[in-house]
Amino acid sequence: MSHTDKIEQVGLARVLGPAHVWALGVGIVLVGEYMGWNFAVGKGGAYAALLACWFAGILYTCVAMIDSEVTSTVAAAGGQYTQAKHIVGPLMAFNVGLYLVFAYTMLEAANAITVGFLVDTVATISGHQGGIDQRPFIILAIMFLAWLNYRGVLATLTFNLVITAIAFTAIIVLFLSTSGILGTGALRHADLLSGQASLPYGWLGVLAAMHFGLWFFLGIEGTTQAAEEVRSPARALPFGTLAGVMTLAIAATLSWYVCAGLMPWEYLGQSGVPLFDAGRLSGSTTLMVFLGIGTLFATLASANGCINDASRAWFAMGRDRYLPGWFGAVHPKYHTPYRAIIFLVPIALIFALGAPLDQVVTFSILSGLLEYTFMPLNIILFRRKWPLHSIKRGYEHPFHPVPAYVLLGLCGITYFAVFLGYGTQLVAMIVFYIVVSLWFHFWRYRFVNRGAQFTMPWPKPQGY
Repeated sequence: MSHTDKIEQVGLARVLGPAHVWALGVGIVLVGEYMGWNFAVGKGGAYAALLACWFAGILYTCVAMIDSEVTSTVAAAGGQYTQAKHIVGPLMAFNVGLYLVFAYTMLEAANAITVGFLVDTVATISGHQGGIDQRPFIILAIMFLAWLNYRGVLATLTFNLVITAIAFTAIIVLFLSTSGILGTGALRHADLLSGQASLPYGWLGVLAAMHFGLWFFLGIEGTTQAAEEVRSPARALPFGTLAGVMTLAIAATLSWYVCAGLMPWEYLGQSGVPLFDAGRLSGSTTLMVFLGIGTLFATLASANGCINDASRAWFAMGRDRYLPGWFGAVHPKYHTPYRAIIFLVPIALIFALGAPLDQVVTFSILSGLLEYTFMPLNIILFRRKWPLHSIKRGYEHPFHPVPAYVLLGLCGITYFAVFLGYGTQLVAMIVFYIVVSLWFHFWRYRFVNRGAQFTMPWPKPQGY
């Protein structure tokens, strides 16, 4: 037996609990409350961004319910990729795996860009003339978090749990301090959101805002990537995912409320770090520093979780030979998919150092959107092939098939919203995924171990 074969027989460690799942999901997404969501304000105004936030909340609640049922039953690394492999088929699984990897890797790059921008902003405030070179901080952030992921999942997500909790607390403190609950109210909604400023582009602006409205919640579905490393998938995955969506809905609404009451929509719509700007405008140096720390922690937590999730999807595809089997190795000491972690680092660095933030954000959103479009088909086929009485589920989501149809409809609306502003990028990405699908079908599929694809101990599907 070769050394590589021995490594590949080492499994991932089941060491995580519900709090780690919450930290993974919320940690990835909370940066969306610190930056990125406000581009929706630029698309349609402050009220349009709020409506987009709530519509996106409905979309992600459907995603969370569907994911919780399927993942607590298909408890393996790869998340939606592994679900597609068992329920739909190989070609869909390959595409979903790529959607996951690109969504998380692009989000990681966006976070690194934000870290660099934040350091530059702080340096400018401190009196440093001409700003500073952001690139070393971008590289340092990605390399440090990749090293942390390499060393073990328990330490990685415990770190996420701590810094995510601090970043969430900063949002709560900002709200309490500026709304008048703990001091003098500094918010001016009546002045900033009156007249034409309420909906400057009408209802078309609300539709356009759906593009960046997803940024409030994008990545919560990443909790599924921990399925093979939690101690109790049936309990930890549904609890961590659904609690995460509720946490993010609160944080998103409070972030909008504070920022819309402190900044004109024209400025808010193009701010690089809106919550940090809100801390600066509050008039409190302590609050400004706390929000600066919160912004830094939120971006690090998100990038950290993205490395975790992208590497698990890439690792699972390598283990199944959808990609070269070399990527399916687990570190013999740290029990992490170390080759997948290392391989994705330069890809994240290329985009973080060479692409504008809005383009990177859109790349991540579109990849996530393609993944969400697959989910309704996935749950409908899952319920049809294996009805509730046929296999034991860790969680059964209610109101089926209503969430699936609602999710599909909201995805369709968001595609149109993205097309309004980034039509060329949307078409280019769809063409890219079509080309790689053809490559997989005509070349790569011959290397897939077809006999090992179905690994769950389930009965034959209904009708087969």
